Amino acid sequence: MEEFGPGLAVLLGMLEGLTEYLPISSTGHLILAGHWLGFTGHVAVSVEICIQLGAVLAVVAYERAKIRSLLSHANREQRELRHHLLSPASSFMHTVRTSTGTHHHLWFLIGLGVAFLPAALVGLLTHEWIEEHLFSPRTVALSLILGGIIILIVETWPGTVRCTALEHIGLSRAVGVGLAQCVALIPGMSRSGSTIVGGLLLGLDRKVATEFSFFLALPTMFAATGYKFVQSYHLFNAQDLLALFIGMVVSFLVAWAVIAAFLSYVKRHSLKVFGYYRVVLGTIILIVL
Repeated sequence: MEEFGPGLAVLLGMLEGLTEYLPISSTGHLILAGHWLGFTGHVAVSVEICIQLGAVLAVVAYERAKIRSLLSHANREQRELRHHLLSPASSFMHTVRTSTGTHHHLWFLIGLGVAFLPAALVGLLTHEWIEEHLFSPRTVALSLILGGIIILIVETWPGTVRCTALEHIGLSRAVGVGLAQCVALIPGMSRSGSTIVGGLLLGLDRKVATEFSFFLALPTMFAATGYKFVQSYHLFNAQDLLALFIGMVVSFLVAWAVIAAFLSYVKRHSLKVFGYYRVVLGTIILIVL
């Protein structure tokens, strides 16, 4: 079996950074790379999940100004909402309904938290079974093909765009995207692909759906990588931890560049090229297997 060292960590970090935010499944690509390199087993599964932390931090770095603005506005809006709720003359339901139409930043963050819950709960209940039975090249190949076909269908017959601003997504659309993210628990389906397609089906324009996918990655992947690291920490020795840190740094740097490039790309282009890529790659894998 391939030993986990700095060289392999750099390779996996580059692969993670390149694929995490594209709708092509970073976990699927890491599983395939590990299979071909002979890097398999419990340590490999833990590395494939934990190394994603670098890519998550890349979103924080890239969107830092927008994150600060969102938190600042949401803090002010929650103070206003609390003031109105405590007023004896106000009706609770009327105040909440009014708030959803005026306190967009606050309800965006609430929606983000609610959207995180479905995949978190399902993942917590099923992660051991998924890692045991679905972390295989064949599952990845079939998922790549199925996800690619879905992308091609959605992009060929696009729906009506009803939301063109990140802060106006609303609670119901956020919940819908959160449910779509559950599909990404299957290796090869792609977390970003599932959430972007879910957003498109719910009337988000492509850039807003993509950016919401980035933001939804923060609670989802912080929770997944943190939980997996605590669960598997005993598997790593000092050299493994150093290699994992190197891989995270590489994935952070590469993902930062990919985020900027991908946001620019989706402003002018559809996701069809990624759909074709998925179908071709999945078919090749099935033939080779």
